[in-house]
Amino acid sequence: MRWIRKGFKVKQALRMTMIVKLEIDTPQQGLRMVLKEYEEQALKVFWDDPQKEYTSKLACDRVNQRLRPGSISRASIINFLEDMVEMGVLSKREITGKGGYRGIYSSKMDESGFKRFIAETTLEALMRNFPEGTKQVCMLFQ
Repeated sequence: MRWIRKGFKVKQALRMTMIVKLEIDTPQQGLRMVLKEYEEQALKVFWDDPQKEYTSKLACDRVNQRLRPGSISRASIINFLEDMVEMGVLSKREITGKGGYRGIYSSKMDESGFKRFIAETTLEALMRNFPEGTKQVCMLFQ
């Protein structure tokens, strides 16, 4: 969570536990199990050139080039990018410019790291909620 007061960023004093909300669509394949099409394309923008930094506008433009032009709003991209920053998939730094602050996003996790993150997050949730059943199923994969 970010707090801004009179142009100064104030870091939150309390450490918050990150809650990752994943919706798994099991009939889907690959990343589409946990991401919408535009979300997958947004992450691929960062993974295709991991050293590059993007503003939300540039990321939105790239996603819309990959999909149907104008099909995804910038607000949808901003919300998704902010979620990915909170999850630790992307990093963000802010710069000042015309009209206030501007976020500059970059890749913090590559595609294989993201897939592992999804698997670990899912498995942790299953172990927390269904420990015995999850242990039994995990034994089948050893």
